[in-house]
Amino acid sequence: MTDTDALPRTSTGSATFTGAQRLAVAVLLTANFTLAVDFSILGVALPHVGRELGFATGSLQWIVTSFALCAAGFTLFFGRVSDLFGRRRMFLIGIVLLGAASLAGGLAQDPAPLIAARVGQGIATAIVTPAALSLLTTMFPEGPPRARVLGLNGALMAAGFTTGAVAGGILTGVVSWRWAFFINVVIAVAVLAIAPFVLRETRGRSRPRLDTPGAVTVTVALVALVFGIDRAGHAGWADPGSWGPMVAAAVLFAAFWAIEARVTQPLVAPVLLARPTVAWGNVAGLLAFATETSLVFLLTLYLQEILGFSAVSAGLILGVLGVGTILGGLVAPRIIARTGARAAIVIGLLLQAAATLPLTFAGESRDWLLPLLIVTFIGGVANLVAIVGYVVTSTAGVPDEQQGLATGLVTMSQQVGIALGTPVMSAIATAGAAAGLLSGLQIAIAADAVLAALTGVVIAVALRRRRA
Repeated sequence: MTDTDALPRTSTGSATFTGAQRLAVAVLLTANFTLAVDFSILGVALPHVGRELGFATGSLQWIVTSFALCAAGFTLFFGRVSDLFGRRRMFLIGIVLLGAASLAGGLAQDPAPLIAARVGQGIATAIVTPAALSLLTTMFPEGPPRARVLGLNGALMAAGFTTGAVAGGILTGVVSWRWAFFINVVIAVAVLAIAPFVLRETRGRSRPRLDTPGAVTVTVALVALVFGIDRAGHAGWADPGSWGPMVAAAVLFAAFWAIEARVTQPLVAPVLLARPTVAWGNVAGLLAFATETSLVFLLTLYLQEILGFSAVSAGLILGVLGVGTILGGLVAPRIIARTGARAAIVIGLLLQAAATLPLTFAGESRDWLLPLLIVTFIGGVANLVAIVGYVVTSTAGVPDEQQGLATGLVTMSQQVGIALGTPVMSAIATAGAAAGLLSGLQIAIAADAVLAALTGVVIAVALRRRRA
């Protein structure tokens, strides 16, 4: 009996959830929220970490980059592994790795152990996130129940990025940056104490062979892509260390597609990517995450460097955006029920662009604080409507035995978007800063708004054309 079969239904077709199911959802959402926080929780603390452990200034970015490389690069591989060997099993393995890596990071006394711990956290993220998401999608049938759960998941994942910046600043200022790691250990222990009793194992009925050549090729391609764009944010796009890995990534992606077309049991079935909802849904998700998380970075610079707020104050101000994302996750299922998931993507992205555009005129006066709070709140709501819409769209109609792969793609688009958005917008801001930092930030924010709007328009046209 599957998890979907275990859901009792009323005469109207709605699902009622047991206490055990609610507890299972709470465990999965807590894990995903914690991993989203890990993307940004050390951002404010980097100077403190560098001074205490002896990092060179130019090496500090590896504390963030090493995590992002592994989280984005290995997620598709482990999404497929969870299909083959069990989502519950992989979820628990990932949580154990998260706890161990976080403990090592909190106890690190030198740069190398800390970087190794961040690599471990990144791999744990690549294991846990697609496994948790596929457990959610196989636990609930398509329709309002799944949309509500995915809405909460999307809200917490997006809010986690903002929460990480706030929590990192508070922990660093009040206790120590090491608690950014130790908190994960506490959460991992709590999850491991509950999860084995409330999560059911799910996997496909068949046990196909793992596409090892495809897995290695796409993993190296993703790592090269994230590394190249991340380096471009620090060294510039003209640097061979930036465009070289990106060219290599393009070649490897082409090789991956050729491999998938030939193997009998591919890592990514071409028929799955041939679904317009899967392909275009993930494009929308990648750019939705890229635009909003990079906006957080740009506004952090604006609040601190232009308006003169402290790091902690800037994080608390941006907490309003986090509140907006939570509200967006709660209202998204209702919007999807009325308009459909595809329309929700378009509405969310266009409203996000409209809310971001006024920030291109932000000036040096603190009078801009109230308008900033209002539009970032609206943009946060809109962004989560688009994100929940893309998750629902990208997983709808996919057989249970391919849910790990589908949710692996969803997770990959999230993590690649988070990993790539900030370096790209940082490079745009740097290039436009000849007349001053404020000018560069305004140009980058304008590019962010235009990208969100163009994505909304392209998705509307592409999905309407496919449907016709």
